[in-house]
Amino acid sequence: MYFVYILQSKKDDKLYIGYTEDLRVRFSLHTNGQVTSTKNRRPLELIYYEAYQNQLDAKKRETFLKSGSGHRFIQKQMTNYFENQKSGFRL
Repeated sequence: MYFVYILQSKKDDKLYIGYTEDLRVRFSLHTNGQVTSTKNRRPLELIYYEAYQNQLDAKKRETFLKSGSGHRFIQKQMTNYFENQKSGFRL
């Protein structure tokens, strides 16, 4: 399985979108500061993920979620989550 995931920084509320074959290991790497793009944005929370059987499908979904249309999808998909956050989110 391949996973597309979204992390939210509890430091600056920014989102990080990625994909991986092993979500638990990848999240652990993020949490422990071993991923350059998120090490200064810890602590992080896993707020969303999707599972795919095909790597190319997961990669395409990651690319979409990083686009303007993808940002709008995330906002719509997680409306209640973001409304309950005090500070909102930023991509």
